[in-house]
Amino acid sequence: MWLLAASASLLPAVLLLSSRYRGEAAALWRRAAAWLLGLLRGRVCVRSTHAFVFTNCTHGKVHSVLETFDLYTKTHPSASVGPQIGELLDEVVGRLRPLLVLELGMHCAYSSVRLLRLMPPAGRLITVELDPVTADLGEEIILVSGFKHSQFQVLACSSAEAISNMPSHLEPHEKTGAGFSLVLMDHDPEQYLPDLLSLERQQLLCPSGCSLLLVKRDQRSAGLGRVLDHIRGQADRYSVTRDLQVLTEVFYRTDGLTARST
Repeated sequence: MWLLAASASLLPAVLLLSSRYRGEAAALWRRAAAWLLGLLRGRVCVRSTHAFVFTNCTHGKVHSVLETFDLYTKTHPSASVGPQIGELLDEVVGRLRPLLVLELGMHCAYSSVRLLRLMPPAGRLITVELDPVTADLGEEIILVSGFKHSQFQVLACSSAEAISNMPSHLEPHEKTGAGFSLVLMDHDPEQYLPDLLSLERQQLLCPSGCSLLLVKRDQRSAGLGRVLDHIRGQADRYSVTRDLQVLTEVFYRTDGLTARST
């Protein structure tokens, strides 16, 4: 009886709180539902892309894998960056010849393959993918392309977790090296700025020069605007070297010289 009486006395407070925070709760549920729907759609997209590429490409031939990707994207929706951004990646990798590359957002592994095919033989790619299913399928595509585990590492976790634990994933010679000379960001734009700040704090960007490639899937993203504001506000370290509709390239340098600009 006392429990019933106590419950009755709390009911007005519960109703008041429910009414007051109903809007916030509904918004939270909508965001959660949208995130889950996006994840499921992404998995379906990655599974179908993976199945097509795996079945139709010539295994061990990197050019065949990329051509099969491009064939698929002509008639199907795909999370891969596609040939337009792919050609920009080719130009940057060919120019930099980076030995250590970080990719945030693996998706279908199309960009991973394009990066690896032009990196030096001694280079290594660390690619980060939040969804473990996508990470597994992407890793298989990289192996099908003819690359070996000594050339790349897939981390199935959040970008924040990957960056905070990055020292444990680096080889001994990489820990004493200059850091990443190329970083590709193609994950959640809301994470672009937090992840960039974390890379700065841990001194994981090559001080003598690092190119940051920011993929712009959603031009209206507030996260994209925040990271660009940060970059433009640090003219002594950053300069925007190329700003296209689909991608922004940023040059970073802290070895005492002013960041270059074009």
